[in-house]
Amino acid sequence: MTRKRTRLSVVWVVPIVAAVAGVWVAVTRILAQGPKITIVFKSAEGLEAGKTKIRYNGLDLGTLTSIRLSDNHQSVIATAEMAPKTQDFLLEDTRFWVVRPRISGGTVSGLGTLISGAYVGMDIGHSNEKRRAFVALTTPPVITADVPGRFFVLKTPTLGSLDYGTPLFFRRLQVGEVSSYELDPDGQALTVKAFVRAPYDKYVTPNTRFWHASGIDLSLTASGLSVQTESLVSILIGGIAFETPVIGQVLPAAEPETVFTLYKDRSEAFEPAARFPVPYRLIFRQSVRGLAIGAPVEFRGVPVGHVTAIDAQLDAKTLEFSVPVTIVLDATRLGVSVVDLAPGTDIASIRQRVVDGLVSHGVRAQLRTGSLLTGAMYVAFDFFPDAPPAAVDWSGKPVELPTVPGTLEGIEATLTRIVKKLDTVPIQAIGDDLKRALVHLDDTLVSARGTFDNTTRLVAPDSALDTELNTTLQELSRMARALRVLADYLERHPEALVRGKPGEPK
Repeated sequence: MTRKRTRLSVVWVVPIVAAVAGVWVAVTRILAQGPKITIVFKSAEGLEAGKTKIRYNGLDLGTLTSIRLSDNHQSVIATAEMAPKTQDFLLEDTRFWVVRPRISGGTVSGLGTLISGAYVGMDIGHSNEKRRAFVALTTPPVITADVPGRFFVLKTPTLGSLDYGTPLFFRRLQVGEVSSYELDPDGQALTVKAFVRAPYDKYVTPNTRFWHASGIDLSLTASGLSVQTESLVSILIGGIAFETPVIGQVLPAAEPETVFTLYKDRSEAFEPAARFPVPYRLIFRQSVRGLAIGAPVEFRGVPVGHVTAIDAQLDAKTLEFSVPVTIVLDATRLGVSVVDLAPGTDIASIRQRVVDGLVSHGVRAQLRTGSLLTGAMYVAFDFFPDAPPAAVDWSGKPVELPTVPGTLEGIEATLTRIVKKLDTVPIQAIGDDLKRALVHLDDTLVSARGTFDNTTRLVAPDSALDTELNTTLQELSRMARALRVLADYLERHPEALVRGKPGEPK
């Protein structure tokens, strides 16, 4: 029995080959396509579907394929097709942003986009989690993930001249930048995130001090005028400087995200922290113009505290106006320390005895002018042996310490007393009496002249008595002329009775 063979017609070869080729092309194209992602932007300014590229380190890794408005009309959603084999780049902490021309923190970036147009920048993260939907940054990151170094957190009550990209200086060498800042939820301070590049980040220890290094720091001391600044850049755009105090032991480098205080200047950063601050109250009955919160409190030139509050009060009975000033004192700044205390010893009672002893020896608080140029004032404690006796009332909260008038007020009071005494001097009456005395003196001289003429008839010429009489008469005439000149001068300048003639020694 003969079997029939089925032959494939040549007609079917072409369709089969075409199908296989199509499948191969489709599979190849699918394999050649990269992952698709979505990116949410605040605005579509500068973006264009099919043209705007996604770049990383100058390489094109994707293209925006479509752009649409979000459902809430508050943002735009862009779909992007990434290059093949970029799946490992799309991580939880990968960041995207629009690159445009930008000037910030003394740096200029994105100038190339003036010709080529805006593009989407990309920073690859380090997370292990994959992601396909992202929210773009509103501002470009100052530091990308591939730059070695560490971030630190700075707390400050005011931002000053800080901005994104503001430089950080260590020994006047730029070693980092400000990466971000935001207002705290309670609105009382700001949180600044600063990045210090390696290897300089190892010099940041838990004891490091950060301070504003913006502008020029001028100080006038006994050594003369001192001018300090970190660099010309910090003068123009501001900056932050940091330094670690020299202590006995070398501390290890601070951990990333360590929180530091950002001080307003270097002197404040290195000011010793108060160990046992105690508030006190001072009552001044004079003008406190020039005294500000934060003004120093000194004991014979040694800083021992600062002013924390300045108020005003009026006594309803006496209508006397006074200014209560609250200060904080730290006795440890004077080297006062208590050692070898027995268990249960009351530190407050010891402090009370010390303060009572100082007050009994004449220690008082006084307002003094710290600068004649600015008129700034400070509180000074000193010994005043002639001060009236005073006692401290320890029942007050806070305790009130005795005060004395300021130096200027003391001079004003002395001048006031002198003026009051001058007002009581009868200058006009003295002048009138002196004029009357001169009139009587003239009459006396005329009478004496007549007496002298009569006497000369009785006295022999050229005798000793005649000579003495002539001399006496001449002296009386000179005295009369001197008194007349004095009377005329006092009539024009009565104040000479108190101050004397100008140019004469007092």
